[in-house]
Parts: sequence; structure tokens; C-alpha cells
Amino acid sequence: MRMPSRVIVVVAVAFLALPALAASPDFVSMQVQPYDPPKAAPAVALPDLTGKTVRLDDLTGKVVMLVFWATW
Repeated sequence: MRMPSRVIVVVAVAFLALPALAASPDFVSMQVQPYDPPKAAPAVALPDLTGKTVRLDDLTGKVVMLVFWATW
């Protein structure tokens, strides 16, 4: 049985709106103290895979995920 496209659109919109309705994190139960005001990230400069130095300041306004891998 095929669902009408209107139902699919309504479900998709509801699914996308769900995170906006979520409550803020409960820092007390996680035993985490948020910084108030938030602290800026430290200055970081690391080489990329081609050897070019990338500075964290150059990525201002973008989402950045740093992954540090160790093999010890």
C-alpha cells in the first residue's frame, strides 16, 4: 500500500522539528559544569593530510571535529 505524499511530508517535517523541541542538556545530572561565559577554544595549528598547516582560527564559523588518534 502506497502512502500519500502529503503524509510523508508531514512526517518528515515533524521529524525535522523534533530537535528544536528538545530540552537543553541537564548538566547537573551529568555532573558537568558549563562555562559561563563560554570559553574560546585555544589556538591550535596542525598539519592536514597534505602537510599544509591548518589553524583553528581559519575555520571560524564552521563546525569542526578534532579527532586525536593514538596507537600506544
